[in-house]
Amino acid sequence: MQKEYDIIVVGAGHAGCEAAAAAANLGSSVMLITMNMNTMAQMSCNPAMGGIAKGQIIREIDALGGYSGIISDKTMLQFRMLNKSKGPAMWSPRSQNDRWRFSRTWRLALEQIPNLDFREDMVIGILCRNDRVTGVITKLGLKFKAKAVILTNGTFLNGIIHIGDVHFSGGRIGENAAVGLTGNLLRLGFLSDRLKTGTPVRIDSRSVDFSKLEEQKGDDEPGKFSFTSTPLLTHQKSCYIAYTNERVHEILRTGFDKSPLFVGRIKGHGPRYCPSIEDKIERFSGRNRHQLFLEPEGWDTFEMYLNGFSSSLPEDVQYKALKMISGMEHVRIFRPGYAIEYDYFPPVQLKNTLETKLIGNLFFAGQINGTTGYEEAAAQGIMAGINAHRNIHHLPSFVLKRSEAYIGVLIDDLVTKGIDEPYRMFTSRAEYRILLRQDNADLRLTPMSHAIGLAGQDRMDRVREKEERINLLIRYLKEHGADPQIINPYLALTDSMAIRQKQKLETLILRPQITISELSRHLDDLAKFIHDICVDDKESVQEAEIMIKYEGYISKESDMAEKMASFEKLPLKEDFDYSSLTSLSYEAREKLARIRPSTIGQASRISGVSPADISVLLVNIGR
Repeated sequence: MQKEYDIIVVGAGHAGCEAAAAAANLGSSVMLITMNMNTMAQMSCNPAMGGIAKGQIIREIDALGGYSGIISDKTMLQFRMLNKSKGPAMWSPRSQNDRWRFSRTWRLALEQIPNLDFREDMVIGILCRNDRVTGVITKLGLKFKAKAVILTNGTFLNGIIHIGDVHFSGGRIGENAAVGLTGNLLRLGFLSDRLKTGTPVRIDSRSVDFSKLEEQKGDDEPGKFSFTSTPLLTHQKSCYIAYTNERVHEILRTGFDKSPLFVGRIKGHGPRYCPSIEDKIERFSGRNRHQLFLEPEGWDTFEMYLNGFSSSLPEDVQYKALKMISGMEHVRIFRPGYAIEYDYFPPVQLKNTLETKLIGNLFFAGQINGTTGYEEAAAQGIMAGINAHRNIHHLPSFVLKRSEAYIGVLIDDLVTKGIDEPYRMFTSRAEYRILLRQDNADLRLTPMSHAIGLAGQDRMDRVREKEERINLLIRYLKEHGADPQIINPYLALTDSMAIRQKQKLETLILRPQITISELSRHLDDLAKFIHDICVDDKESVQEAEIMIKYEGYISKESDMAEKMASFEKLPLKEDFDYSSLTSLSYEAREKLARIRPSTIGQASRISGVSPADISVLLVNIGR
């Protein structure tokens, strides 16, 4: 009596929700299986979306037709654009979100998708025949058939929670671990390993003296993630900054002999860029204080997240240390910090579509691939959902290049280089970051998504209208000038050199201290033109300004990306016998045989494969 699905998605975290939504919206019949339907897209760690490079990823997901940006906008508590003092390639949107509303809004959005079904159960194994997936089996003994399966199990695979010398099974505090699936995959020939992550203490804001802390407000003019007409924030909640001190560090050190991190009970590697507080005071022993951020968890709760105080020390040690922080002398704890250790599957076992190389139509997305962060997980989810749908309908794969999206950088890094610690995205990982700005994600990706049927016509129309506004504004700035007597008073205010004769507006905007919006306040014709074509569209004005100011840099990166693209067009056979090429270094033969790159370009990015090895492969292709 059970229905056969096109695609089954296992796990309803950020990866699973985006995967299920994408596949279903493309037209596949989808079942989303989760152990707890009340925790869909749960913010297990901090109640925030975006940040350095992560904000770019959320905007890219939105440009593709995903939901993370929309849900974030609808549940925001605060918005900040990070790195505004730097160039636009570094600008990164970040929001604080209402944790409960975020999860609930995601579930309601998924329930509106007609061909998406739900099941509350635990998947303990996959079913396959002739090296292709055919379905899943659950803890209740039910077998569900499917043409493709996407595993997005997060930190739940054989998860173990550590608090001091106490440890117990769990995928999140208060939730069971997922058991059985790892063993099933190992029997099929997959390789797995262990990673560790942690989450900070949650505290009662009523027990904090905020007058002793630094207030961190949101932007005066808050932005948003989605390119759709989601609402703008009208009021915001503040975050607060606190600091540890030497007394705090002394108390924390008294618990090191019970720390699972230091006594060796935790075997998995933790995230380098988000260390626990005990790890920080050990690694940076010369520093007498560390910054902490108190972040609100919602509009209607007193619970706050203490960002920067991730810990697996005993609860009494955490509590004593917290009371030594200025403003927290009378602090009350809702939940202690804890570490979690879990299974993951090294992502070099995947194709660049996120399909496994071992079993056809089986996809992995999210923390099962060794990543950390909601944004990285959601990005993998939407790409796995798209490619699972295209696979079963015999359509070409949808793969984003490194020069097209941060999502392309993320997936290429995972499947090409692998990981030995939880991977997170940074702007420094993207060699074409001036091309991959957060402001132009829709211009880059919506046409591609619309072409495969995911981004709707309304999104595509918005992009075309935005492009037209940008082009009209750039043309106006190239064709019209400013008279010295009108503009020189403004230039004097900005400490910019006066002009002696009429100059094109484009030339003036090339000056670092001159902006289009400020220029329009002194030039009535420009102000009227902007009002007529852009109305309240500040993004188009900003985009035009960036394209003028950074035209040279954009052009250079585009040329570089075009040159490198020639390597991406040179395919390597999946069954190529690298061991037969004795002119390759031994390390290159070993890694090429293990990773099986699909192109020369991908092969060139594998650690240990030298330019000389690439020359050998090029000669072989030539033959």
